[in-house]
Order: sequence, then structure tokens, then C-alpha cells
Amino acid sequence: MTGTVVHFLRHGEVHNPEGVLYGRLPGYRLSDRGEQQAKGVAEFLVGRDIAHVVASPLERAQQTAAPIGAAFELDVAVDERLIEADNQFEGLKVSVGDGALRSPAHWSKLWNPLRPSWGEPYLEIARRMLGAAYRARTAAEGREAVCVSHQLPIWTLRRFLEGKPMWHDPRRRQCSLASLTSLVFRGEELVRVAYVEPAGGTDPKLTGA
Repeated sequence: MTGTVVHFLRHGEVHNPEGVLYGRLPGYRLSDRGEQQAKGVAEFLVGRDIAHVVASPLERAQQTAAPIGAAFELDVAVDERLIEADNQFEGLKVSVGDGALRSPAHWSKLWNPLRPSWGEPYLEIARRMLGAAYRARTAAEGREAVCVSHQLPIWTLRRFLEGKPMWHDPRRRQCSLASLTSLVFRGEELVRVAYVEPAGGTDPKLTGA
């Protein structure tokens, strides 16, 4: 039975001098380093059998996908389900000790970290990402697809597929900038999840990375 691989690529570094949680806000582009990371991933994938490239509608994801599309002479499709998670702290600094979490005005958002209460529920994220994964698998049947998305959605999907609780410590996410979390299918059955960091590891605690 022919195998298919769906790679979930986290976008590259973003220009974010204010250090805010930008979420779905417009106007956040890749930094110079992020553009180099995107090109580096495209070079890393040369020689693979990439048949389909799709990205979140957000600018940083589109920029990260562009060199891969160019390398394989493929148009970059858009799937809204790959978008960053919705978050009520968008536009604010949220680092513990020096951000919005210090303000009592925001504490009501934190009452249920298992859901979480401050943004899009983890289970909803996992379900939409799984839908994107299977659409990409179908589009690249027997070959490979690249889906460019964001740290939290990719990590949530991985935890869901591995049967782990959705709630987690953000400091322990294994989803560095420009990393690839790869789903290996045999037919429609997921048989393995792989992970690689073509651009090297980055600190998951960095706000806006």
C-alpha cells in the first residue's frame, strides 16, 4: 500500500520588536532571519516528493510557504483551518511577571486552563487541524504535502494524535521555528509522527517567535 507524508511546517521567525502575542493580527511579517529559515527549509526538502503545498492565510505562513512552492513549481493553496489559534490576549505582552497576566482585569480569562478559557478550545484546534491534514493527504496521495501553520495548532494536533492531554506547559512545546512535524500515513492510517528542526532549535517561551 502506497504511503503518504504530510509535513506540518511552523513558520519562520517574525519581526516583532514589541514582543507582543500577535495571534491573528495582520501586519506581522517574517524577519530577515525568518526569510532565511524559510529558504533553508525549502533547500532541506529538495529531493523529497512534494506534490502539494498549503498554508495558513496569515502573512508569515504564506511567506514561509513561498520558497517551497517555488522550489517544487507548485502553487501555494490556502486552508483557513491552518490559521493560528484565536486568543483574547492578542496585541498584549503576556510574559509572566511583565505582561498582561499581572493585571487583575485579565484574571477572569484564566479560570480554566484545561479548555483554555482565554482562547480557542484545544479540541476545536485539533479537529480543524486534523481536517487540514486529511485534505492534504488526499491532495498528495502516495507522495508528500507541506502544510504551513503555527506553533500552538501544530503542537495541539500532535498531542491529540499521540493520545496526550490537550492541556500542556507552553514551555515544553517541541515545535521550533521552521520545524517539521511529519505525519506518515499508510493508506488513510497514521502510522508514525516524526519531528525535525532544519533551522535548529528555538526557545518555545519567546513571545511572538
